Amino acid sequence: MLAGAIMISGFVFFPAKSSDILKAENALTGEELARIYCATCHIFPEPSLLDKTTWKESVLPNMGWRLGIRKPGEDPYATIEKDEIELVKALNVYPSKQMLPVENWKKIVDYYILTAPAKPLPQKPPPLFDSTLKKFHAQSVSFGAKQVPQTSMLKFDSAASLLYIGDAQNQVYILRSNLKLLTSVKVESAPVDACFNSGYPRVLCVGSIAPSEKKQGSFYSLDSTSTEFSRFEKLGRPVSVEEGDLNGDGKKDLLICQFGNHSGRLSWFDGGDPQKEHVLKLQPGARRTEIADFNKDGLPDIMALFAQARESLVLFINKGGGEFEEKIVYEFPPVYGVSYFELADFNKDGHPDILLTNGDNWDISQIHKYYHGIRILMNDGKDNFKITKFIPFYGASKAVARDFDNDGDLDIAAISFYDDPADPGHAFLYLENKGALQFTSASTAAAENGKWLTMEAADIDHDGDDDIVLGSFVYSMGELTKLVVKGVENFPQAVILWNDHKIKK
Repeated sequence: MLAGAIMISGFVFFPAKSSDILKAENALTGEELARIYCATCHIFPEPSLLDKTTWKESVLPNMGWRLGIRKPGEDPYATIEKDEIELVKALNVYPSKQMLPVENWKKIVDYYILTAPAKPLPQKPPPLFDSTLKKFHAQSVSFGAKQVPQTSMLKFDSAASLLYIGDAQNQVYILRSNLKLLTSVKVESAPVDACFNSGYPRVLCVGSIAPSEKKQGSFYSLDSTSTEFSRFEKLGRPVSVEEGDLNGDGKKDLLICQFGNHSGRLSWFDGGDPQKEHVLKLQPGARRTEIADFNKDGLPDIMALFAQARESLVLFINKGGGEFEEKIVYEFPPVYGVSYFELADFNKDGHPDILLTNGDNWDISQIHKYYHGIRILMNDGKDNFKITKFIPFYGASKAVARDFDNDGDLDIAAISFYDDPADPGHAFLYLENKGALQFTSASTAAAENGKWLTMEAADIDHDGDDDIVLGSFVYSMGELTKLVVKGVENFPQAVILWNDHKIKK
């Protein structure tokens, strides 16, 4: 970071510079300037990550706005709702004063446009593929008068043996293991996560699915008569909640990811009390957390994924007494679109590894990206992680690791949401582990009938193996049209892939 730089709301701004600093900057090349200015808010993005046209017409103009550089007639606030404009202006996301001379900005633009490939680089094919998903059979789930599915949540309560299906039309459907509808509950906004404690389900509502600075999210008990749990309000686009005793007082604390948009935060709440907030990180894009004792000291640590601008995996090491030390585990360029992670011990050494997907393409660079896919980051036993496996998969939104075939190693189920629904590529992949992280892949025709935003894996029918539930979310009429043109006639809210492997005797 340049001397004298200041950071506000996750972005770096530069006060007036001395003539000596300006003179030194003017002597730098476009690449040198890019490594200074681009790397202030996130890891430096190599030009090869995008094609020339995408850099020129989409990404660089947006970056220019963030450096106070606009062409005549350009308005960064043109697409923002009127009552939100002041919230964004207060964050100084798009400063009114130029942060660098126009001549130096032109050097950065020329560097990217001259160096980037003419077309997006191609992606390698996935592992050996089979269009038939063996030892699974599919069943569609549809209920209610829904023209298009907008499934925003899938959660299985194993203790009560109930499947919770959240709909973006502010509804939660609760199904028995036989998929018979038990009841439905109206909620405050699109449900995105839930947790279960002593039979009292609580639901996390996002407030706004679309990017927003408004704090309209909530977290509360579905039992309106319950007074056991506190109610959370005015959350900034919360997307994930986790329970655990983080400070060792015998009470369950809550971890809530407030994704936000230009601003956001990751916090834990002592004893589940909304008045006892401890902010772990003020940064937009908090996507998901998992609690585990990484360093084996008896204290629960926190792994968190941040999926906005400064895309990263961050380990918060528990020092006791409610204090945490932050360690950056891995950083990704801002166009990677990290979307989900979970912990899984792939090599059975007792140290959690990381299964991660990146494929979020709902940004300003909506092209096929060769680096979209599924990654396994192996733990060296000292909580240092290295990518040891990459499986290409356009638009990857989530992957889970389970021993689906009960052969002793971890297989992977993965879904794609952010790819074009009319694309002939598969929206679901089942990756069978053949040993030493070598996988074969398969899919099913049932996965062609939706856009899969959510997925759950659990032994729903209690036969000893994990089943897979896919949740479809059709966001727009454009996506619906593409699916119809593709030949899709039925649009279920969910598809269950019943596992027929059974436990091997």
